[in-house]
Amino acid sequence: MQPEGPYRFTHTLGGSSVGKAWAAIDGQGRLVTVAVLDAAVAAAPGWREAFAGIANSLAQSQEPNALPYTYADFSATSPWVAYSSEVGPGAEKLFRALGVEYEPAPAATPPVSAPPQQVSGIPHPVSEVPHPVSGLPHVPWAMHTSPVSAQPASATPYPVSASPAGAGAPAAQVAGETVQMPVVQPRPPAEPPNDPFAAPVRRIQSSGPPPRRTGRWIAVAALLLVAALGGGVGAWAVTAGGPGEPAATPTATSTAFPTATPVNPGLKPWAQAALYSPEERALATAAPAMVFVEVIFTGYVRNKENDTPLREAPVTFSRRCSGFVVNHDGHVLTNGQCVQPTEDIVLAGALSALANVLVSEKEITAKDVPAYIRARMRTTRFTGTEAATAPEVKLFGQLNAAKGDVTDSPAIPGTVVRALALEEGNLALVKLAQQNLPAAELNPAATVSPETPLLILGYGTTDASFRSATYTVLSKPVRVTGVDAQSSVGAYRISEDVGLYSRGGIAIDPQGRVVGLLDNDILRPDKANRVVVPVSTMTGLLGAAGVQNSLGEPDQLYRSGLEAYFAGDESTAISRFDGVTEKSPVNLLAQAYRQAAVDSGGGEGGSPDRPGWAVPLLVASGVVLVIGLVALFAMLFGRRGSRA
Repeated sequence: MQPEGPYRFTHTLGGSSVGKAWAAIDGQGRLVTVAVLDAAVAAAPGWREAFAGIANSLAQSQEPNALPYTYADFSATSPWVAYSSEVGPGAEKLFRALGVEYEPAPAATPPVSAPPQQVSGIPHPVSEVPHPVSGLPHVPWAMHTSPVSAQPASATPYPVSASPAGAGAPAAQVAGETVQMPVVQPRPPAEPPNDPFAAPVRRIQSSGPPPRRTGRWIAVAALLLVAALGGGVGAWAVTAGGPGEPAATPTATSTAFPTATPVNPGLKPWAQAALYSPEERALATAAPAMVFVEVIFTGYVRNKENDTPLREAPVTFSRRCSGFVVNHDGHVLTNGQCVQPTEDIVLAGALSALANVLVSEKEITAKDVPAYIRARMRTTRFTGTEAATAPEVKLFGQLNAAKGDVTDSPAIPGTVVRALALEEGNLALVKLAQQNLPAAELNPAATVSPETPLLILGYGTTDASFRSATYTVLSKPVRVTGVDAQSSVGAYRISEDVGLYSRGGIAIDPQGRVVGLLDNDILRPDKANRVVVPVSTMTGLLGAAGVQNSLGEPDQLYRSGLEAYFAGDESTAISRFDGVTEKSPVNLLAQAYRQAAVDSGGGEGGSPDRPGWAVPLLVASGVVLVIGLVALFAMLFGRRGSRA
């Protein structure tokens, strides 16, 4: 039986007394070698830990012969470790490093492994990378008096059984003890097949010439003609009904995900969670709805006494945060203080921007900026082009990967519809000027209590330059540390955050539904975004604004495509992701997962648009063809036999 794992196993490369080495192909068609520990051995105390410990030691070694692995599952019933073909026979090296004898499988004939050792005892901790051994294996671990036998790790088709001690089984001296070895039972010789035609008596007697069978020949010819015509029509319908030359679909780049023309969907779930895991599916469900929000303020800093501008040129600064689409028509929920800050926050931002300009012009030094802002907070105000007007405010939203200071496409302009004050929940509802946007689903019935596990998502950047920084969606698993009893909205705190710009991001449940909105914790010295506003506050704001949490048709189609993809139905997934891309092209994750389904064997064309009768007709024609050929051969050989 082939082992379990995300690979297509082709054949065994060899085996040892504790497991097998397999050749396999990953989802991208690359060759790997996989070391699989036998389930019985893994159940013996200490072996699973030794297998994992030595694999990690080899991978983390600083020596030139380090052996990094591409993927592993040490918790499986039969633990396994996969190695890229670039590192050579990695599986073989791992078994040799375990201190057991490894025997390569012969290429031409079914291999019969040498009598394997019995496996027992708890391995001693390994403090350094073990070295390969040869000959009789040196067992570096103590043997218990009641050994646990392991199935021989070889590709032999013959039955293998272990004889008890004293029953004539061969034994070997290992570590000062006599270890009973399993005995390979020879396979009995196969009996020759019964040949009914081997009798010496001639069974067919000659006779006179048979009568002509013109009618039968005509019937057979008609069958073959029908089969040819039906097969031709069916083949034409199947091939003509499919799509033409498909356009290349871009995908994101990852070591464990298909690669093609690069595209950045903002979040790569396959790179931030285990492949095909519930976490990956939850992230894939919610991530397309994430929005990078930027609000740009332009105006003049003036003295309060005489309205004289501190600088004749206008001052521009921006505030950036996260949000998510709550309705496919373009409604977005985000942080209130980000998009509609109070006057003192706006003035502080304008003075900070002005001070930075003065630093660049060498009028003040960088260390003087905080003092410059404090000294002018009470004596200045921020206005528009005229002293009596308000500063200009522009709001933009970007989906997928985003870039700061962008005011044209792909940035989407928007306006604030309604906002809640800080003590009311600090939320804002924004309307973007674009429809058919991928939306996330709220979970109003969510129950959140201490130790509840959640996933959080929010935008972040590693760029040092603020003005044109690139932002992507980050995610992290967290747990609820407590509920704020003093909060008027019942906010709760979480164990970690994903950065400064994640304010307005979301917390999701294992199904990818939103259960809260991220906000900064003003009680923390670092003001980290570890406060979560509950979903009940969101539904209250939506209700007051007359907006519903609504998924569009592309959202439903996208979720059904994910369901098919994670169930292994690649063809269905491709067809549904095609529909999402056509109706909501901004959902780049649909394109990425479509390509993943293609690379997993779904076929480049997806589900062909062919008539329903095409395949049945093709199958029926094949059956008729077989019947016609059988009848033809029967008639031909019948005539030859009668002539004999």
